[in-house]
Amino acid sequence: MANSDKKKSKSDNLKAEAGKSDEPKTGKDAGKSDEGKNGNGKNGDAKKNGKNGDKGKPEEGKAAAPLPKQLEPSVDSPPIETKLGSFDLDDPVLPAWVEEAAFRSGGYPYDKSMKSDKYEEELTALQIELVKLQHHVIEKGLKVVMLFEGRDAAGKGGAIFALRQYLNPRNARDVALPKPSDTERGQWYFQRYIEQLPTAGEIVTFDRSWYNRAGVETVMGFCTPDERKVFLSQAPLLEAGLIDAGTILFKFWLDIGQEMQLKRFHERRHNPLKIWKLSPMDYAALGKWKDYSKARDSMLESTHTDKSPWIIALANDKRRARLNIIRYVLSKIDYPGRDKNVVREPDPLILGAGPRFLKKG
Repeated sequence: MANSDKKKSKSDNLKAEAGKSDEPKTGKDAGKSDEGKNGNGKNGDAKKNGKNGDKGKPEEGKAAAPLPKQLEPSVDSPPIETKLGSFDLDDPVLPAWVEEAAFRSGGYPYDKSMKSDKYEEELTALQIELVKLQHHVIEKGLKVVMLFEGRDAAGKGGAIFALRQYLNPRNARDVALPKPSDTERGQWYFQRYIEQLPTAGEIVTFDRSWYNRAGVETVMGFCTPDERKVFLSQAPLLEAGLIDAGTILFKFWLDIGQEMQLKRFHERRHNPLKIWKLSPMDYAALGKWKDYSKARDSMLESTHTDKSPWIIALANDKRRARLNIIRYVLSKIDYPGRDKNVVREPDPLILGAGPRFLKKG
């Protein structure tokens, strides 16, 4: 049977079963009403613009509508086994155990997502502060770099968007490099990233960075153990050199629980507006949770330094993660006119430094 026919048959059978599982929500509904509303509206929360941020998303316990034929993935996703149950990404019905466990997965400290109105109010105030900060960066010729790392679907892109939304794009760039070319593979590993570093008066965010070598490349076998070892020894030296030369460097790791990742992957797979976010690499990563955890822990241990610390943001609730990341940035660069009522200390339950913070949960 052709691959597309097999997928269609599989989807039809699953949707037939879905009609029997239209059950009401149970439990505490921890964050179910807000998590995952990351559409194309303002900051991924389209509610304020009168748009439906959940457009295309199925109701809990119901099968998702089939994707347009042109958008159907060309490969099947094999089911994976987790400690809570079996998960099949191609199944249009999200398992109840994923929905129930997602928000608190990984030891997340809150029961519910932050309310949309409160989030929008706080974000707007913080974004005004970011505009003030950028004015100072330009005026003083500062060079600011922010690295955003994390598992697939951790919310890196949304956090970067919230931070950059109202900055002047002439002096604020986002860098998301594709896989290296043959020429770049023959260069010193850091070379193509160094070419993207800011000049005076610029803010540059990296949606994934040179730490690809310690994460994706390690887990997927795109680098050798020796190449990884060299990277882990050189990265702290490179970063120390940048900082000594006047660059202000932030390193953020956005951390999510496994069930939350499965929930977000499922929404991408069955939402025609988000299917573009799901890559073949995501399919391959589904069954490698423990491998990614091991690579993450080793990376944090080797490259978290006093001069260049890793800042961990617990990101099961995207809204809290975004606000606290922005607060941290604003608190670490002294700029005129800072509103201390807005730039409060980050939430210590959400944001912390280094691998110890990650392990405390």
